Amino acid sequence: MPELPEVETTRRGIAPHIEGRRITKVVVREPRLRWPVPAELASVLQGTRIERIDRRGKYILLRTRPGTLMIHLGMSGSLRIVEAGAPPRRHDHVDLCFGDKVLRFHDPRRFGTILWTTASPDEHELLKHLGPEPLSDAFDGKVLHRCARQRRSAVKSLIMDGRVVVGVGNIYANEALFMAGIHPSRSSNRISAARYDMLSRKIKEVLSAAVAEGGTTLRDFVREDGKPGYFAQRLHVYGREGAPCPVCAAPIKQRRLGQRSTFYCSRCQR
Repeated sequence: MPELPEVETTRRGIAPHIEGRRITKVVVREPRLRWPVPAELASVLQGTRIERIDRRGKYILLRTRPGTLMIHLGMSGSLRIVEAGAPPRRHDHVDLCFGDKVLRFHDPRRFGTILWTTASPDEHELLKHLGPEPLSDAFDGKVLHRCARQRRSAVKSLIMDGRVVVGVGNIYANEALFMAGIHPSRSSNRISAARYDMLSRKIKEVLSAAVAEGGTTLRDFVREDGKPGYFAQRLHVYGREGAPCPVCAAPIKQRRLGQRSTFYCSRCQR
């Protein structure tokens, strides 16, 4: 599943091509996504101008004056800029046409989402309960420490809870915890404020680095230009069970935690 850096990479990639431009046509080839594509989408969007492209969590928000198009890439979705007239491939479900350019939504598994709202997206049922953005000033160690006080759950589960902080998916949770020297199964309420300060900085660091390098190449993810991201080349622990720790050379271990694969170094993380 594309995680926050992949979604942010996509947002940054498509924005220069369509921001400020008017939608000339909407083509819906397959409306059966996770939720049905709104039947009125073509009529409400045709002729409208994309004022701004934002991101909230893993949702890309195409803002127009009448409302906002909310796009989630699901498990295998991608958005690509193609030339007008480029023939659709299998699983190319929705096109937003901008004259000579087309924003094309591709999703083999059809777990993605394209929704329309005329209200503020912040009040939408899917977004209103989300925590702060991890790369914003609203997120820091104080936020984590405050949320952790009454929790006995593993710290990895805490930082992957979208109500605490959005978009810290499994890959980056593993990496940030390793960089902060915190064992992923440690109880959330048994970690000091100082260590949460360190963890929040490492979350920002690993996410920023992944965005800069175009996301993580895992399974289906590609950028808006069809090319893969490259951050997987720099992963310290994720997917490296049995490989030597880059710090102490002890073998990286793996276990299941919260139904997710968890990778860590038993020497460096406590």
